[in-house]
Amino acid sequence: MHISKLSLVNYRNFANAKLLFHKGINTIIGENGSGKTNLFRAMRLLLDDNMLRSAYRLDETDFHRGLNSWKGHWIVISLEFQDVSHDEAIQSLFLHGTGNLAEIPFNRATYNLIFRPKLDIRTRLSKLANGDHAGLAEILDPLTIENYETVFTGRSTADFNDPTFYKAVVGDFENAIFNKEVEFPEIGARIPGQLSIANEICFTFIQALRDVVAEFHNNRTNPLLTLLKSKSGEIDPAYFAPITEKVKDLNDSIEGLKDVQTVRADIAKTIKDAAGEAYSPSSLSIKSDLSDEADKLFQSLKLFVGESGESYEGGIGELSLGGANLIFLTLKLLEFKYQKAKQSFANFLLIEEPEAHIHTHIQKTLFDRLNYDDTQIIYSTHSAHISEVSNVQHMNILGRERGRCEAYQPTTGMDPVQIGSIQRYLDAVRSNLLFAKSVMLVEGDAEELLIPILIKKVLGVSLDELGVSLINIRSTGFQNVARLFHDDRIRKKCAIVTDLDTSIINVTPEPDDDETLAKFKKKCAGSQASGIARKIILDAFTNGNPWVSSFFAPHTFEVDFVACGNVDKVVSVLPDVYTDAKTIELAKEQLMSTYLAQYGRRVLTMATQEGKGWFAILIGKTVDHQTVIPKYILDALAFVNPTLTREVWYNVLLYRLRQMWANGFTDKGVMEAFFAQMKIYRSGEISFADIRDEMFKVFPEDRINDVLQVF
Repeated sequence: MHISKLSLVNYRNFANAKLLFHKGINTIIGENGSGKTNLFRAMRLLLDDNMLRSAYRLDETDFHRGLNSWKGHWIVISLEFQDVSHDEAIQSLFLHGTGNLAEIPFNRATYNLIFRPKLDIRTRLSKLANGDHAGLAEILDPLTIENYETVFTGRSTADFNDPTFYKAVVGDFENAIFNKEVEFPEIGARIPGQLSIANEICFTFIQALRDVVAEFHNNRTNPLLTLLKSKSGEIDPAYFAPITEKVKDLNDSIEGLKDVQTVRADIAKTIKDAAGEAYSPSSLSIKSDLSDEADKLFQSLKLFVGESGESYEGGIGELSLGGANLIFLTLKLLEFKYQKAKQSFANFLLIEEPEAHIHTHIQKTLFDRLNYDDTQIIYSTHSAHISEVSNVQHMNILGRERGRCEAYQPTTGMDPVQIGSIQRYLDAVRSNLLFAKSVMLVEGDAEELLIPILIKKVLGVSLDELGVSLINIRSTGFQNVARLFHDDRIRKKCAIVTDLDTSIINVTPEPDDDETLAKFKKKCAGSQASGIARKIILDAFTNGNPWVSSFFAPHTFEVDFVACGNVDKVVSVLPDVYTDAKTIELAKEQLMSTYLAQYGRRVLTMATQEGKGWFAILIGKTVDHQTVIPKYILDALAFVNPTLTREVWYNVLLYRLRQMWANGFTDKGVMEAFFAQMKIYRSGEISFADIRDEMFKVFPEDRINDVLQVF
């Protein structure tokens, strides 16, 4: 039996999310704050025996924060199981609670936690006239969490993720329309507490490894103590009797030591001298607290470990963070194996962010080897190394969109060939695109190296700060990756940045062309034809998909970098490319030319000679705040990040003012006046368009205006 679906409605980060799972190993990945921890907590409320009490103690903080008011709304956490065993005991459990009555024996089952207003509140809502907002407020305003109840149901047929169903059952609060019924068979039959699935399965949750040493010091969370307790109960008292006698003898020996008795007598005398006979204790002893009970003796045991390659064994607190985390994880896995050995009818292992402080090789090895028989394993992770070796078909990707967390399945609707291409492509570097808020795909090293530098130097903020992952495809086969971004899959913006490769010269062959020119024309003609074909393919590929768009350099990145106004940057690196003075002078003359054929051919020659990556590194050293960013790159940035916050724009403009002041702008009055306008913008009193127009007017020559014009 395995979990096939988790539905979350109005639970914490999640307004409405659906996650799909498969047999074996599953991976949940996402940026910080995307809800991974809350998602695991939701599953534990249904499956973890230790969380049952918490399931009955939900409160207003558990409601989705995007609701105008939590009052009257429901929280729904629903699990669907597939491949339910035909074992009679298991079938009996689902017959009483969670099975689908349409099929006997049951193959599919549902198990739901519903947190809803009690019957009297639901009854009052059902009697409201449509549109009676005043009556609705009269019911909802005085509500407290005490007016709510937690119920577990099974045999549900509802699609809890369908907003129409939610409005039909819970209500349309915006229009004050409520169903006249108060009970709905679709949400399932109520399950008695004694039939909880949590009592019948093997379930282990391994929390994120943030402070392992503290966990070992806490008797409640110490995994070694849990393992020892499970074994202490299996010890035959007859075997333990000799140990008990030895402990008693040891305690008596310690207590009988002359020095111990002397201290005891001195304490008793000092108390009597200080407080008098009437107020002194009637008796006083110094005894060893070494217990002679099996479980207490087990609690006194500590784990000592030697780091790899060392003979010295120290306590957990002496280990490296990675070593301590690995030991903790190992003990929790052993705890799971002990539980699994009890022959539960289903086994679930949830592991939250196992990568903390653990070497990348260990992360990948750990993921590869944790594959227990008859066990469904669900990881959450920040690690690109774990996502690299994960099955992309078994991934759920979490993202934040307008203050709510959403879940995406990256291969929905893809055929096996497309899935295979993506799986082979997602190495540890490029799988970063799965964690990003938005993505920019580029075709080569020059773009990979220079675009981040251009953004940082001109805007004063990095692509990382903007939530953009720049991924080098190292080819023009963008579709293999870009198809991940789609309404049915990952709903995040993806910009494809590539070259149109329009020729910098007339490619028509002429009779007097020498061999070198003829060869160059042929190469340019081939590249131009490829660029046209690429544009046709990409335009067709992105058509109708709001999540993906293509942006083309008219020629190539290097040529268009010069063409847009950065010739001085390229000229400044001539001594790093050439050593001959005459060659440097000729190259400078060609670069300064107004003819595309001359400066274009020279910059391409320089890039080819140095290698595009090394040439980009040379250019990167010359980039400053007045460098011009080619417009197609700015258009791509605006597409993947169309709405920057006021705070981001404020910091960008503040950075520009500081750069201008540091580079010779001396009119302090103008600076102070514009800075005052910036503070007004920051407070929300004027719009982005207002501060943008002010920037155009006051500093018309500043390069940030190129950026402002596209946003």
